[in-house]
Amino acid sequence: MNTSSKIALITGGSRGLGRSAALQLARQGVDSIITYRSQKAEADAVVAEVVALGARALALQLDVGVSASFGAFADGVATALAGHWQRERFDFLVNNAGVGLYGSFAETTEAQFDELMRVHLKGPYFLTQKLLPLMADGGRIINLSSGLARFSYPNYSAYAMMKGGIEVMTRYLAKELAPRRIAVNTVAPGGIETDFGGGAIRDNKALNEMIASQTALGRVGLPDDIGGLIASLLGEGTGWVNGQRIEAAGGIHL
Repeated sequence: MNTSSKIALITGGSRGLGRSAALQLARQGVDSIITYRSQKAEADAVVAEVVALGARALALQLDVGVSASFGAFADGVATALAGHWQRERFDFLVNNAGVGLYGSFAETTEAQFDELMRVHLKGPYFLTQKLLPLMADGGRIINLSSGLARFSYPNYSAYAMMKGGIEVMTRYLAKELAPRRIAVNTVAPGGIETDFGGGAIRDNKALNEMIASQTALGRVGLPDDIGGLIASLLGEGTGWVNGQRIEAAGGIHL
């Protein structure tokens, strides 16, 4: 067992961008703790894929929209680190888990707004707070935002607002965690072909073509476009990148 390997904790790692990040990191020799909300079989399949690539992985259940569970989750992470890695600390945190909401400003309900806030803003804030004692000094945090925090499409106002808040949080964390040499950055994907938001970008041909037509590289993104960037930002050569927003959207709306 390689007890000196780096360990990444990736929320929402059972599918989409989180799954891609775990696999890309495994190819770099980085182990993973991935979280899932309800799809345990999918999470277990990702763990098996990571192991097949020569790294170690573990899946833990977490609903990032329920902040009252974060203390118990942190305890579970500590137990997993001790039992599976004989370690007390992990190195990288990727705040990736999320839900989509498509609805006009006029029709978005308070319940929908509150759900987005719990999952995309309050969740990452207080989950990171709970996990900081388990993070190694010199580690890194990546928070997932969205291109929609820079450019505006109708019907995404509430979602984009939360992502704007995450980008502010990133800058403050980069400043406050500097004494521990923890670098914190934002990755902001554009439209990606996943099942996120009901898989609209993947499955709606007209929407897919519209986004591609506005993108310099002429297509919508794929999960590995983002997973590869996350893995790069957690690699050896990018430790001096800190407090930055990195948009990975193929050059949309330049």
